[in-house]
Amino acid sequence: MNDASPAADVTYADVEAAARRLEGVAHRTPVATSRQFDELAGCRAFFKCENLQRMGAFKFRGAYNALASLDAAAKARGVVAFSSGNHAQAVALAGRLLGIAATIVMPADAPAVKVAATRGYGAEVVLYDRAAGESREAVAERVARDKGATLIPPFDHPDVIAGQGTAAMELFEDVGELDFLFVCTGGAGLLSGCAVAASALAPKCRVVGVEPAAGDDAARSFRTRTLQRVDNPVTIADGARTQSLGAITFPLVLRHVHDIITVSDEEIVAAMRFLWERMKLVVEPTGALAAAGVLSGRVQVRDARVGIILSGGNVDLKAIASLFA
Repeated sequence: MNDASPAADVTYADVEAAARRLEGVAHRTPVATSRQFDELAGCRAFFKCENLQRMGAFKFRGAYNALASLDAAAKARGVVAFSSGNHAQAVALAGRLLGIAATIVMPADAPAVKVAATRGYGAEVVLYDRAAGESREAVAERVARDKGATLIPPFDHPDVIAGQGTAAMELFEDVGELDFLFVCTGGAGLLSGCAVAASALAPKCRVVGVEPAAGDDAARSFRTRTLQRVDNPVTIADGARTQSLGAITFPLVLRHVHDIITVSDEEIVAAMRFLWERMKLVVEPTGALAAAGVLSGRVQVRDARVGIILSGGNVDLKAIASLFA
């Protein structure tokens, strides 16, 4: 299923197929609990630790599924991706594992640790200046055209979405029914994939997306049922700086997601501090969005069983130290 047209759909059968491709390749990440978090939030929380996934984030699931689904000719031509960091590393690692040449378009101000890791996995990195108004999509499309390669977008691709949905699939398999599932939201590849899985495995579970308040395009899109945009939002959650939901993810969100809320950067830092200090979990700002959403109290979760996707743990330690100072 490599058609990324707006008409493309993603079903639970696609998530199951992705799980078969990922078996023995992706880590089946652990589920953590915290009595102190439960007391703070008034619920029973189950944390899916995708910060412990290969290359440090859930993105590996979707990237590997998308690359593994390519036909032999496409694999031989290579792939191009654009990303602020985690999708870049995920495509680079998946390409190395599958023997597919990968070129990654990244913003010049992406976290240095993510650029270095992407190159470390063997990918070619092409930097662009988003402050100057350059479009990463346009740069990536030009590079893909020049190389004759297949473009693998970070979220708006059916195979990427199906791969991300395996995170929620595993969580439900491990802990059973949940009343809520909180998921970080940028372009909604993870959110829509997890919501597809939740609809099939736990239809009574309410799926809640959480995004930074500075980049509230998903929340506005959800409320108005019309695709909204935001340009270069300034937030510490660099993985959620997407301009809008996608042509594939937006319809899936409207169909399967129950709410989208926003949290401030201060609330993200507070959630990160708890995860680092109390649970000993290294989580990046975007990775803490879902936990911040639960702690914000904007959704009533008292006495509920709540799933929380900790989406990634790739951090620049110097930057994090300044946030915690």
